[in-house]
Amino acid sequence: QVQLVESGGGLVQPGGSLRLSCAASGFSLGHYAIGWFRQAPGKEREGVLCISARDESTYYTDSVKGRFTISRDNAMNTVYLQMNSLKPEDTAVYICATEFFACSGDYYSYDTWGQGTQVTVSS
Repeated sequence: QVQLVESGGGLVQPGGSLRLSCAASGFSLGHYAIGWFRQAPGKEREGVLCISARDESTYYTDSVKGRFTISRDNAMNTVYLQMNSLKPEDTAVYICATEFFACSGDYYSYDTWGQGTQVTVSS
């Protein structure tokens, strides 16, 4: 069964850090781009960051530049989202998804989605 499972979310104070994981099962991530998206209550889903099969990163929002980075470990079949200097406005459910090879920036190109992990930034 093809599946993505996110983990690593939680409650963190402003300025803190979290590392999210997106673990794949049922297929190999090696030929896929992995995008991270987030959805806050009452808001539309927003693209955050993507890593291509060639390890090229693409930011989908300027609001996380300089704070968030993405990496992949193909041996572990997992992609990571390192989030530093977290702000209350980063509070959302974070969801990973796959598309083939490159980060197209096209939401509809992503064909496998995880269930998400909650990130709450609050003092």
